[in-house]
Amino acid sequence: MIPHDYHMHSNFSCDCKAAMAEMCRSAIAKGIPEIGFTEHYDRHALDDCHDYFKLDAWQTELERCRAEFAGKLIIRAGIEIGEPHVYQQEARTILQSYPFDYALGSLHWIGNEIVFDPKYFRRPADEAFRIYFEELERVTRLGEFNILSHFEVLIRVGYTVYNEYDPCRYEDGIRPVLRNCVERGIALDINTAALRRTYKNPPADRTALLTPGVEVLRWYAEMGGERITLGSDAHQPQHIGADLDIAINAAKTAGLKYITHFEKRQARLEPLP
Repeated sequence: MIPHDYHMHSNFSCDCKAAMAEMCRSAIAKGIPEIGFTEHYDRHALDDCHDYFKLDAWQTELERCRAEFAGKLIIRAGIEIGEPHVYQQEARTILQSYPFDYALGSLHWIGNEIVFDPKYFRRPADEAFRIYFEELERVTRLGEFNILSHFEVLIRVGYTVYNEYDPCRYEDGIRPVLRNCVERGIALDINTAALRRTYKNPPADRTALLTPGVEVLRWYAEMGGERITLGSDAHQPQHIGADLDIAINAAKTAGLKYITHFEKRQARLEPLP
């Protein structure tokens, strides 16, 4: 059983056209008991989603869906905050404006470069990843959120550019990020979106495209980390729950034992299914 899908979007995010109710029906059809909507809240002036999210309209539709699907689906109120370490005041303001169940912290922009643009990767791989993990350390040290999104999200484009990714090469940069997560009780979003992309030379082991993958999860567990959530990062109904069974198996392989549920920003750990 897939216990939840805690990273998904609806048409309240600028890059999604699917209605919230449509996403809910897909989750129910797939037997997923709990989901969380995590619309983009991006403050970077160059971001396509800048100023797109409308809290009042989203809140109204979320409550309507909760009523419509009561008894069939638990719907959590989440939000995906871009660069929460940079936009700290904006993050605090939005989180005080509504009783969210959890907040995702995401790193998409480093200065005025976005990691989904191939131009970011016009540098050696070691430099691209070093810069990213240095910034992610600042995210987890300064940002106020519950779950760290898609730990190595830049492999979505970076793997295509470099045709490889080995986290062991960047262990010195990754471990400080994990340490911050352990010390601050930040859960890791095991995100499966990169598995749905097409690669010219895909890795033999698909789990290498999980963000984070097994090796990073193993380091996290060794350092005392326990909190993980599962996220398809779905922007279409058919992608809800996609490959989350792979994510669960990766977590078990890494030595993790629990899945983390959130309600009103309070964590509850339950055994992995």
